[in-house]
Amino acid sequence: MHAGVVTGLPWVWGARPDEVAAPFPCGDHVPSRRSMVRAVDVAADPETVFRRLCQLRVAPYSYDLVDNLGRRSPRTLTPGLDDLSPGQRFLIMFRISGFVPGREITAVGGNRAFGPVACTYRVVPDGPGRSRLVARLDVTVDNRVRRVVAHLIAWGDLVMMRRQLRTLAALAGGRPGQA
Repeated sequence: MHAGVVTGLPWVWGARPDEVAAPFPCGDHVPSRRSMVRAVDVAADPETVFRRLCQLRVAPYSYDLVDNLGRRSPRTLTPGLDDLSPGQRFLIMFRISGFVPGREITAVGGNRAFGPVACTYRVVPDGPGRSRLVARLDVTVDNRVRRVVAHLIAWGDLVMMRRQLRTLAALAGGRPGQA
């Protein structure tokens, strides 16, 4: 397990120990960090899940009233969103820094107040026709204020990302009524 992960809520939700301990590219962008790891089971193959993950380029898939100005995140796939390249917008406040086609997307962001932040979303096969969708968010904790802010972000992220991952899993698994 890397030094930035604290186990238990609000830092870890749904992730298996090996997923929490795994290295993620987002860690390369935030040297003094605290990590949040979230994961869900998905009743769909990795290719389908990754295609849904690419939809985060246009909408957050969480609580749309809060983080999408009330606009509903699309329930159908938007053509071309899986054509990824570094620098593209991702999750409103991030830019794609790297990706592995069909497997993962890493994005970076941040501002003067929060410092660098980065996230990696990873799709992992989990048996025939099944996947795991694992996300890690790294935030800067290089001073006392940012450590306090990280704790507050962790609780908000827990609520929002939990909804996001469940929504993406439902849509990828063909259960739009549960999204």
